[in-house]
Amino acid sequence: MIAGHLHVTSLAALAAAHLAARRLLAALLLGVLLSLMPAPGRALDQTRFLEAAAKFNARTVSEAQALLQMIERASAQDEETKLTTVNSYLNRRIEFRDDIEVWGKVDYWASPLEALDKGRGDCEDYAIAKYLSLVTAGVPVAKLRMVYVRATVGGRSLAHMVLAYYAEPNAEPLILDNLIGVVRPASQRPDLQPVFSFNSEGLWQGVGATSAGDPLARLSQWRDLLAKVRAEGF
Repeated sequence: MIAGHLHVTSLAALAAAHLAARRLLAALLLGVLLSLMPAPGRALDQTRFLEAAAKFNARTVSEAQALLQMIERASAQDEETKLTTVNSYLNRRIEFRDDIEVWGKVDYWASPLEALDKGRGDCEDYAIAKYLSLVTAGVPVAKLRMVYVRATVGGRSLAHMVLAYYAEPNAEPLILDNLIGVVRPASQRPDLQPVFSFNSEGLWQGVGATSAGDPLARLSQWRDLLAKVRAEGF
């Protein structure tokens, strides 16, 4: 009886293991299929976004509503028109000021809500708000990179950040900037010398394909910024 009982138990165990293996295989296949599907634009939780804006003041809620309306308009446009829409809008809504004046810190990366609440920000704040707005409007993350550059301004070389858009992986990028309001190809911006570039998926030397590691591990400000904007609905 004991031997018979062990035999039945073994068969039951084998059947359970077989079922578990089939379920694992099905899950893996589903994962592969999902990875091959085109990714939609990243959804913005509008309710959470407006609730976060309300923690500032009524004017910031109005700014948040206007940003949502702009993103909705941009969502219906072709990609290059989206660039112009978002670039022009945020260049108008944010007045350039150094972090030390706005935040009392040498370097602070503000969320779009923080920048709109202050109505002021530096180059990183423009680039961040444009990046998140374009991703929300449906531009794939892979086509966008934040680019840290050395910008020649008035004969001086200054640290600066812009947003680059790549229509194709090896295409010449278009540059969204607060120094020059018109979106231009990189070849028309000889005043900018790229140092490194990144997005939420990667970190690269210059603007090329050479990886420089995990942006979340290497750039603590970017990691903290992403956590902050996710809490605000992005």
